[in-house]
Amino acid sequence: MQGTEDLHSVSSPRRVLSFSKRRKATVSFLDPDDKAVSGFGVSGDHGPKSSEVYGFVGSITTVVATAIFFVWAYVPENWLQAIGIFYYPNKYWALAVPTYGMVTILLALLFYVGLNFMSTPPPTSLNTIFDEFSREPSTFIPSREGDEQPIEPISDIGIDKINYLMFNDVK
Repeated sequence: MQGTEDLHSVSSPRRVLSFSKRRKATVSFLDPDDKAVSGFGVSGDHGPKSSEVYGFVGSITTVVATAIFFVWAYVPENWLQAIGIFYYPNKYWALAVPTYGMVTILLALLFYVGLNFMSTPPPTSLNTIFDEFSREPSTFIPSREGDEQPIEPISDIGIDKINYLMFNDVK
């Protein structure tokens, strides 16, 4: 009897709240240990994930830093000194740093395109058509036995067939 009583106390709710005097509408709160019994359980991890916290802090930091940058870049120096701010970088850097950043990104993109052009074989090379993974079509003769036709082995379509299909009707 003791074993069934323990099982009953584990699966029953700890607290019951009634929302109505006429009806027995109840809300129960189960222990986290009860998930094995009921099949449904409350997650043991509560609160935000660390990536959510880092994202929130990063977004707030970005907004604050952008606001400080615009105040420093656009407010005249005598106004900054009037409110007690005396140490700040030269206003030259308000234009120089974004300009250097944009030029750096543009040069990186040009460098990337240049590297791709250098690593691509010339258009006259057969390496643009064939490589180590190319497969020549095999001589496949389908059998006429029954309605089932086997699938042809995978292979590359020859350049002569491609040219014929694409440019046959051009006059």
